[in-house]
Order: sequence, then C-alpha cells, then structure tokens
Amino acid sequence: MIAHTAAALLTPLERVEQPVVLVDDGVIVKIAAREEFAAPGCRLVDLGDAILAPAFVDLHIHGASGHDVMASDAGALPAIERFLFEHGVGSYFPTTVTAPIDTTLVALERLAGAIEAARKDPARQRARPLGIHLEGPFISHVRRGVHPPQDLLPPSVKVFERLWQAARGHVGMMTIAPELEGALEVIHAATARGVRVSVGHSDADLNATRAAVAAGARHATHTFNAMRPLGHRDPGIAGVVLTDSRLTADIIADGIHVDPVVVKLFLQAKGRDGAVLITDSTAAAGMPDGKYRLGSFEVQVRGGKCTLDGKLAGSVLTMDDAVRNVMQFAGWSMQDAVRLATLNAAKACGMPGGGVLAPGSAADMVVLDPSGAVKKTIIGGAGV
Repeated sequence: MIAHTAAALLTPLERVEQPVVLVDDGVIVKIAAREEFAAPGCRLVDLGDAILAPAFVDLHIHGASGHDVMASDAGALPAIERFLFEHGVGSYFPTTVTAPIDTTLVALERLAGAIEAARKDPARQRARPLGIHLEGPFISHVRRGVHPPQDLLPPSVKVFERLWQAARGHVGMMTIAPELEGALEVIHAATARGVRVSVGHSDADLNATRAAVAAGARHATHTFNAMRPLGHRDPGIAGVVLTDSRLTADIIADGIHVDPVVVKLFLQAKGRDGAVLITDSTAAAGMPDGKYRLGSFEVQVRGGKCTLDGKLAGSVLTMDDAVRNVMQFAGWSMQDAVRLATLNAAKACGMPGGGVLAPGSAADMVVLDPSGAVKKTIIGGAGV
C-alpha cells in the first residue's frame, strides 16, 4: 500500500487539510487527517506543500501536441495522451469534427480500438480515452462554425446507427442541433443507447431546445460558441441552457472564445453543480504558431488563437489553465474551480464514481502547486 500526504486534498466536495490518502491496488482505501493516521509498513509519499485533487476529465478535445484524434498515425493518440497527462488530465473524450462519412467511420473504428486497449491497461501512465464525443455531422449550417458544410448531414437514426456500429458502442457523447428535422428521433435513439446528448452548434429557439430536453438531451456544448445568441426577447437555446437545471453545460474558459465577464455570468447561472470546463483543444495545443490539422482541414494558430478563414476553430487551451482562469475570471476558489473539471465533468458524461477522491474510487489524482499549476499526474496511485 502507498500513503500519499500533501498540504491539502480537494475531493472536490470538501477540502481536507494535511491529508493522508491510502491507496491499495490502484484504489483509495482510506482518507484521513495526518495526525489521525497510522499504517505501519506503508510506502510513504510526501508531496510537501502540494494540493491533491482528482485527475481532470476533458469531454471535448480534438488534439494536442501536433496531432489530431482522427489521424491515422499510430503515434497520434499516445502523443496527445502524454500531453494531456502533463496537464493533469486522467480521462478524456476524443472528439470528432465533421468530415466525409467514410472518413468518420474509419476514425471511429480506430478510436474504439484505442478505448478498448486502454481498458485492458488501467495502470498506464497517460490519459485514458473513456468514450467518443461525436461533434457533427448533425449540426446546423447556420451555426456550423468551421465544420465543412458539404459534410453536414440531416439527423437520421439510420446514420446514427452506422456511427454507433463503427464505434462498437463507444460513443459516449453526441452534439446535435435540436431544431433540425429528425433531431428528436436521433436524441431518443442515442439516449436509449446510453449516449449523453448535448445540444450545440445550433440556431434553436426556446421551444425547439425545450423539446430536445424533453427527448433526453442533458448537456450543452461550448456554451455561447456556435450557438444562437441570447436575446432579452428571444432567449433561444442559450436561455434554456442557462436556466434549465436538467442541463449541465460546458464552456471554453480561455478568455478568447468567451469574454471573462461572460464566463463569470455563465458560472453564476449554472453554479457549482451545473458548469463544466472543456478545452476544445486542437493539434496546435502545446505547439508554436503555425498551421495544424483539425479533422480533414487545416487551421492557423497565431498568438494563442486558432482560426480558419477568420472563424475560431477550437483552441490551444489546457485544462489546468482553464481551472486557473475560472479562479481569475470569477474569483472562485481552487476547490470550486477544480470541481468543474472533475466531478461535474464526470457526471455530465455518465462516468460512475468518477471525478472524486473517496474510499472506493480509483486513485487517479493530479498534484497541484498552491497556484494551481500541475506538478504531477497520478493514475492508480502510481507514477510518483
């Protein structure tokens, strides 16, 4: 058994000062205050003034470190996963971008294989793919962002089944525009399969969004971006996202996609239970300015902004930076900011028992310094 000690532990529902986290075979056995703890024979790992928290969960990521999740290169996902690991991410959802259907099907097969391989190697020391996030092809032409218009498809249960079969059942999340004809039927079918349906890339009005929630949608994708703007007489999809407690919602808190003032407004609306952080990062994350792949097309990165023809095209954000930005933009505590990248993200994607440090949970942890910078990521209690 291994006993980890640190200055503090964020479960993240509570903060424990001077904790000891006892880990056996990759699982947390006990959490106690240091003065109350005695376990002779344990290997002691003293992390000094560090703060322990659950490893981050990223529900929406297209790539990093020069690689895209849809790439055929066998080294792409391992490189992405090592980069995520360095930034505190223990689990993630590789996210597709709209592409020709045959290209998407092949990518889904590769990603399914990566997910299955990761499940057979739970102690590996890099981020684990939990499931696939389908962003497209069932999105709005009006709010498509940089998704190629020629590859968008009308929502269809038949097409969804093709995607589901190619992914061998590993589709965990799906973004869909609920106003499109056929969308409600797809939401019903996907929800029945256990997929967490997220509304986004949408020009939906209030009623269309409410119908999607009634059909089973329970999340919203990068709130405010590629979404009908909130109007005081025409609240639209954003009005439902901000006010319906049945919906969790994520946001790209890089200060580029959404102004810090609006990030603070979003956090006040969704609160500590309903807000989720994502990165929406591309292959450019962790790389210098230049041109990088995003699915089947190329984007330009300059000064931390990722664009295509003047439109934002994903980000170079890392999850540790997103957590620190919440602390800065909204004045939230580290504990509350960490929750948005851990427990809330795990709940939003249906990850049972995930995103929390407690007896019986996996010992997947991030070691933070007092400013929130990542010092180390630990999977299964190892990697120290």
